[in-house]
Formats: sequence, structure tokens, C-alpha cells
Amino acid sequence: MKVILKYQKEILTAVALIAIYFVTRLVLLGNFPIFTDEAIYVRWVQIAANDANWRFISLTDGKQPMFVWLAMPLVKIIEDPLLATRIVSVAAGFFSLIGLWFLSLELFKEKRVAFLASLLYIVFPFAVVYDRLALYDSLVGSFAIWAAYLSVLLVRRVRLDIAFILGFVLAGGMLTKTNANFSILILPFTLLLFNFKKFRKQNLIKWIIFAFIATMIAEVFYNALRLSPFFYIIAEKNTIFVYPFREWINHPFTFFFGNLKGLSGWLFTYMTPLLMIAVILSLLSKKFIKEKILLILYFLGPFLAFALFGKVIFPRHIFFTSIYLLPLASFGIIWLIDLLNKYFEKRKLKINHIVSILIILAFIIYPAKISFDFIFNPALAAIAKSDRGQYIEGWPAGGGVKESIKFFEDESKNGPIFVGTEGTFGLMPWALEVYLNENENITTKGYWPIGEKIPDDVLELSEKMPTYFIFYQPCPSCEYPGDAPNDWPLKLISEFKKSDNVFYSVFQVEK
Repeated sequence: MKVILKYQKEILTAVALIAIYFVTRLVLLGNFPIFTDEAIYVRWVQIAANDANWRFISLTDGKQPMFVWLAMPLVKIIEDPLLATRIVSVAAGFFSLIGLWFLSLELFKEKRVAFLASLLYIVFPFAVVYDRLALYDSLVGSFAIWAAYLSVLLVRRVRLDIAFILGFVLAGGMLTKTNANFSILILPFTLLLFNFKKFRKQNLIKWIIFAFIATMIAEVFYNALRLSPFFYIIAEKNTIFVYPFREWINHPFTFFFGNLKGLSGWLFTYMTPLLMIAVILSLLSKKFIKEKILLILYFLGPFLAFALFGKVIFPRHIFFTSIYLLPLASFGIIWLIDLLNKYFEKRKLKINHIVSILIILAFIIYPAKISFDFIFNPALAAIAKSDRGQYIEGWPAGGGVKESIKFFEDESKNGPIFVGTEGTFGLMPWALEVYLNENENITTKGYWPIGEKIPDDVLELSEKMPTYFIFYQPCPSCEYPGDAPNDWPLKLISEFKKSDNVFYSVFQVEK
């Protein structure tokens, strides 16, 4: 009881932050339409959860399996498979929140900075978007933050137990996504915080040994993936997004500045101008210089690597590295408050708590607005344009899918139906399979490429049962963008407009 009373303020603050976090992540979580990659991942989770032979199913597309493994138990207990899989990202974001608190406190030795860093994460639009989607990136961010925290602990305390825990965290990141390897590559830079005056030479040798042990633990766990015959696909998949060295050396800086411009634009959009100003403010202080340099290295290393080697890049690729800027932003805001306090104290005035809160609100109110827009009205949210195309307005977005699933479920109550889809992998037909696969009256099948003539088997099935076809990708030669080829014998049932030129359309095949 004495401990509770002693830390009453901290406990109440922590409880409030946790409550706000779960409100911003769980409210309307299932309402946002399923996105192409989500459809793939959720279907993998379903298959892996029901067939032990397919626990490494994600490797068939070059994706590591940790995210799928964590979601498998949830689809058994939560009715909506999409919601169940998104819960993994919500949980990962929660651990990021906690990790940021510990990392900020360890680096800057002040609870105000730690609590504010956690608050910034709660309203950080980048985090709100990815903590609410069934994608790998929130989990990558969580492992990255904890790897950074444990790496700092290791270099400051040089203990074997920390090395073992760090190894497990590094392994978790590597089993989630390839870009988690940056946590190992940046590990030597934590020597910036090594106390060469206090520690003897033997401690440096011990750190090298312990860092090697942590790395080996991670590599051992990661190499367990070699048990799958699909392990080699990871390397092949990586070359889709990143230039291999043999290709990159032929044009080392051809795409660098274009990539840098794109990545910087996305970062600025999600950080918002005021949070970027807060980061800059942190650099004006002469305190904790090494700690701030380390955070900048954690951010810049992956950021510049993606700019230099990136072939196909999306905003989500830099989400995990952007989180390292939040402790800096928090430190900058607290530094500004303290600076103003000192200024007014000299004039025998003092900033009260209300003024401090107003200063904090000034920095977070716009990021919070973007985040709440994304939760309650995504179409209005000022997120990165590339993400808008992926999740809201473009053909990968799942607007209209939920409504069509309800329609097919109702139709199947009258007897068997067939649903054909444009595409064989991705949003269609996998989003349908996620919800309709166990319905014995519904058969789905994907078709690609789509020709000017309707497939013969679709015409034959239309003679036996109600037959439908879904189109969702832009078709410049069609009468309406996103609709069927003009010569197909179809009747429009419903059409969901995602943007001016993108539709999700359901047709019935006419006999």
C-alpha cells in the first residue's frame, strides 16, 4: 500500500494512458474495410490454425510467420477473423507503448519524458493506422523498440541475462519481417553509451561476447525457418522491394533522391509539422547528446537504407524507424516547457501546470485530429497519399467487400451459388474465402487474366445456379472504370465507389 501511495501519480497517469490507448485502437476496429494484404494474411492465419502442415504458409509468399503464429489462437476464440488478426497489431502497439516508456526513461532519466513519449505514440497517426490493421508492421515496431531498449541496457550494464532476452527479442523481430535485421546492424552503435571511464577493458570484451551471443540466439531461431522448403522464397521476395547489391551497384544513386523525397514526404505527413519541430527542439539542448545521437542513428540507418536500396517502397516500411523519433519529440517538448519555466522564474513568474498542459496540447492536437479522423471517418484523414490509395481509395482497398459478403450469404440461403472474381490472389477471392469458405452453398473461384470473353465454365454454371462475378480493378477499355468487359452477359447488382475511377462491382451472369 505504501508503494501505491508513493507512486500514486505515476500509476494514475499510466492507467489513463493505457485506457486512452485501447480506446483509440479498439473503437470501430472491425468497421474499416479489409485491405488486400490483410485478406492474404487473415486467410493464412485461418489455414495455419486449422492445418498443422501449413504453419509456415506465409513462406510461400516470402513472408516470415511470426505474425501468423500469434494470430492463430485468436481466430479460434474471436468470431470475426479479420478482427481477431487486427488484435495482434493492437497488442503489438500496446507493447510498443510500454517499450517507449522504458526506452525514454533509460535514455533521458526523466518520467515526464517517458510518459509524454507514450502519449505521443497514442496520438501518432502512423501508429494509429498500423495498430488498427492486420499487417506485420506494428509487430515489427514493437520488436524494434524493445530491441533498442535492451541494447541500451546491455551496453550500460553488460549482463548475460540481458543478452539472452535481447536475443529472443531480436529473433522475434527477424521472424516477423526482414527489416527487423536493422536492430542487429545498429547494435555496435550503442557503444556510444558505453562508459569507457567507469568500465575496464574486460567489460568491453564482455559486451562484445554478450552482443555476439544475442545475435547468435536470434540467428538460431531464424534459421529454424530452413525446415520449410519455402524458406528460399524470402530472399526472392526481398528483391521485389529492395535492389540486391549486384543490381544496385550499376545505378547506386539513380533512385536515391527520388526515394528520399518520397520517404521524407510520408514521414513529414505522419509526424506532422509540430512533432518535427519538437524533434528539432530536442537537438538544441546540450543534455544527453550521445543518447540523442543514438536515437537519430536508429532512425536514419533504416531510413537512408530504404532510400538507397529501395525498389518498391511504401510508407509502412519506415513505420518502425519513425517510432525512434518520438522520445526525441517528447524530450524537445519537455525541454521547451522547462526553458520557459526558467525564463519566467527569472522574472519571478512561474508556469503552472495548466500552461504546461496547453503547450503539450499545442503539439499533439493536430496529430490527434488526424488519428481520430482515421478512426471515425477515414475518408477525411490526412494520411499519406500512398496509404490512402492502398487502404481507402485504390483498387487494393476493400470498400464494398463486407456488403457483398452479406449479399452472398443471403442469396445462399435459397440454394447453391457461384461467385467468380477478378484476380486469383489478394483481395479477391481471398477476402471472400475468409468469410464464406465454410458456407457449403457458396463456391468461389478467381480468374486472371480477364479477357474480352467470359470464361466457359462461368457460363455453364450460370445455367445451373445463380452465378455472380466481382470486378474491382480499373478497366480503361470498359464502359465504366472497374466494371466488366463490355461483351460479357452481365447485370449489375451493386457498385461501391472508392474514388473517381475505382469501383467494386458485383454482377450477376445472365443466362
